[in-house]
Amino acid sequence: MPTVPSRPAVELALLALLATLWGASYSFIKLGVATIPPITLIAARTLIAGLVLLAALRLRGLTMPRDRASWRRFAMQACLNSAVPFTLIAWAERTVDASLASILNATTPIFAFLLTIAVTRHEAVTARKLFGIGAGLLGIVLVVGVDALRGAGQALVPQLAIVAATACYGAAAVFGRRFAGLDPMVPAAGSLVCGAAMLAPASLAFERPWLLAPSATSVLALLALALLSTALAFVIYFRLFQTLGPVGATAQAYLRVPVGVAIGVLVLGEQPSGTALIGLVCVIAGVLAMTWPAGKAGNAGPPGLHTRRA
Repeated sequence: MPTVPSRPAVELALLALLATLWGASYSFIKLGVATIPPITLIAARTLIAGLVLLAALRLRGLTMPRDRASWRRFAMQACLNSAVPFTLIAWAERTVDASLASILNATTPIFAFLLTIAVTRHEAVTARKLFGIGAGLLGIVLVVGVDALRGAGQALVPQLAIVAATACYGAAAVFGRRFAGLDPMVPAAGSLVCGAAMLAPASLAFERPWLLAPSATSVLALLALALLSTALAFVIYFRLFQTLGPVGATAQAYLRVPVGVAIGVLVLGEQPSGTALIGLVCVIAGVLAMTWPAGKAGNAGPPGLHTRRA
């Protein structure tokens, strides 16, 4: 398949949509684990999302690869990007607030950037990218407020589980370069199906889902998590690999907290503080710095968003 053409406005809009879908996932998980155990919740999440994507591929006339090498890569991506981190976060959110989980998980671009330096070395270390990381983290602290971080350490093991999940996401972003040239829906479907195959036996063995009586709220949260925050989000995620690169694709992590603030204002009537508004500016600056690579002088558009392979 030819490289996905990149249009700056489209890529940034997709980045914002991905941040919204994954930003909402923490609340969906919190509602889901209220009456559905974490392994079962994530097994159902990956199974539903994977089946939806397989059906969509069939309608589009596309087929999944049949060679073992491709499915080994899908299985590895499943470990790094769904089965392990999804389960860790779901387990942690039984005791950790969704907002704190979002904060801890927002460091994904840092892990991706550090791994590209240490392993693949395909991302240049520039002052601009270092500025982007710093500005994004500063913005998150300002948006949420220092008081929100006082709970850090009170549930150390669950919080470390979220940090481990974040490291997995960073590694998945780097590993995702191996899927360049595939339709974005193919690795998304393959990795989710593999994730479901890994988690379903554990769910049956340890959580006996046939005995559960989940609430309607948890079931609706599960469906939203599977269809919106997983199936749709994964397609966008793998597309952004091909246009923004792994570090740029993970920069949406910095947008999750501002999205949460906006939802709070529109839905819950919350009023952000002055420091939160300054933080929003820092976050936007950080995202732009990480997703707008420098190019030749005089370019009409952002060169980092023109056609390229991740």
